[in-house]
Amino acid sequence: MDRIVVADDHPLFRAALRSAVDKAAPGAEVVECASLAEAKAAMVAGPVDLLLLDLKLSDSEGMAGLAAVRAEQPTVPVAVVSASGDAPVVRHALGLGAAGFIPKSSSLPQMVEAIAAILAGDSWAPDVPEADEDDTAGRVASLTPSQLRILEGLKAGRLNKQIAFDLGVSEATIKAHLTSVFRKLGVHNRTQAVILAKSLDPA
Repeated sequence: MDRIVVADDHPLFRAALRSAVDKAAPGAEVVECASLAEAKAAMVAGPVDLLLLDLKLSDSEGMAGLAAVRAEQPTVPVAVVSASGDAPVVRHALGLGAAGFIPKSSSLPQMVEAIAAILAGDSWAPDVPEADEDDTAGRVASLTPSQLRILEGLKAGRLNKQIAFDLGVSEATIKAHLTSVFRKLGVHNRTQAVILAKSLDPA
């Protein structure tokens, strides 16, 4: 029997996703979570066949949650659920390893189709135009999970020593990572990195 975790902080949308899961995978066990922490706990509690992850949760916003889950549970398929279906956001999520991307504007039949496809081992996402030469999403997607968490720390206005504490590493390690982050993003300082990263945030 499939075990599917639904992580969304809006009860009505969790109900909509549950309805879609019931149709796509009849009899599946559905674990509803309102935060990233709850979703992580659910994944530790037992095997998970699919995580439906909202990009905006009370304890996570943007791609940080996806990056954290992919780092900690690399074998669990993750379908991102987002109010934004903008092409850069879709490409960014898929670049970070999401198995699918389901816009919240999708109809119930589309959600059912997406969930069924991902459970079958396929990927599913709305059609988006190819990236232009200035592929910001591609550059951010090239960051490792640790580098992405550091970038999220920069976006939150945290100092190097605070980010180091958050990640359980030394401040020197953060500085070394920042050099690589700036190089991969094609920027020269924290301010430019934050502006670039925020351009990919869901609306």
